[in-house]
Amino acid sequence: MKLFSTWAKAASQAVLAASICAVAPVSNAQEDYPSKPIRIVVPFSPGGSSDIQGRLIADYLGKLYGKSVVVENRPGAGGHIGGRLVSDSGADGYTLLLGSIGLHATYGVYPALNYKPGEDLKPITIVAQMPHVVVATPSLPANTLAELTALAKAKPDSIYFGSAGVGSSVHMIGELYKMESGAPITHIPYKGSSAALNDLMGEQIHLLFENIPTVISYVQTGKLKALAITGDKRAPQLPDVPTAKEAGLPGLEVMSFTTLVASKDVPDALVEKINKDLQKVYANPEFRKGLENLGMTPVGNSPSEARAYINKEKARWDKVINTAKITVGS
Repeated sequence: MKLFSTWAKAASQAVLAASICAVAPVSNAQEDYPSKPIRIVVPFSPGGSSDIQGRLIADYLGKLYGKSVVVENRPGAGGHIGGRLVSDSGADGYTLLLGSIGLHATYGVYPALNYKPGEDLKPITIVAQMPHVVVATPSLPANTLAELTALAKAKPDSIYFGSAGVGSSVHMIGELYKMESGAPITHIPYKGSSAALNDLMGEQIHLLFENIPTVISYVQTGKLKALAITGDKRAPQLPDVPTAKEAGLPGLEVMSFTTLVASKDVPDALVEKINKDLQKVYANPEFRKGLENLGMTPVGNSPSEARAYINKEKARWDKVINTAKITVGS
């Protein structure tokens, strides 16, 4: 019995020592983080709302850390090229993703993705929420949502709306408009909002259901016209533009969101550290003002709160996807 007791004690000490050794590298990595440049992958083209937010975060986080934080644009597949890259980036936390509704809540439109966004991407925080604005070319003979719906029904499938890709917020809010209004408009996907905006300005398409930051200057200068805001109140930047509810379409009251996420392999403790560092960024009034000036509501919540929010949004948009039978190519 004494021999067994001695063996058990030795085994217990060995297990404890192994556990300490296993934890130590992770702990040291957290203390040293960041010891090299950080990369924020924006899974859309430069110039869009996600790109603007990614660069704003990179600027302030770089100042906080005293390290280089760079933005890398990896557009394609509705953001999933960038999403897969980050999911495979390893456990060190030096490659992060500026996520979107398409990466977290509407990926059901892709029936055969080569990764699982809900499992392979680990939320750090919800960056911001924002309403969208329905914008049209000045030549489109519709100045309100009601007029747009009437025009679309009178000329089925003759009005085209662009998006940042299948499953992006810009696409899904357009689909929600189709469902709520019954307007037969046609979706044209692009590899990012900037490409869609270029074609809108060139009148190759007629509409965008876009984030305010991407199109606000064009609306203010009269190069595009705004028909409605999808938020629950008017946007301070566009005070004369009615909400969708005011325009007679309450079902189009919706906000999109962005996130900062890491690979599933990044330890929870390191994710928590990055989140705490971000809280210092969110405490900076200039950072918050930078988001607010672009029509965004800063969030900056905890990883667990971010996960709960994402799950709720996923359930909501799954209903839209299933009802409208939206898949890649639709």
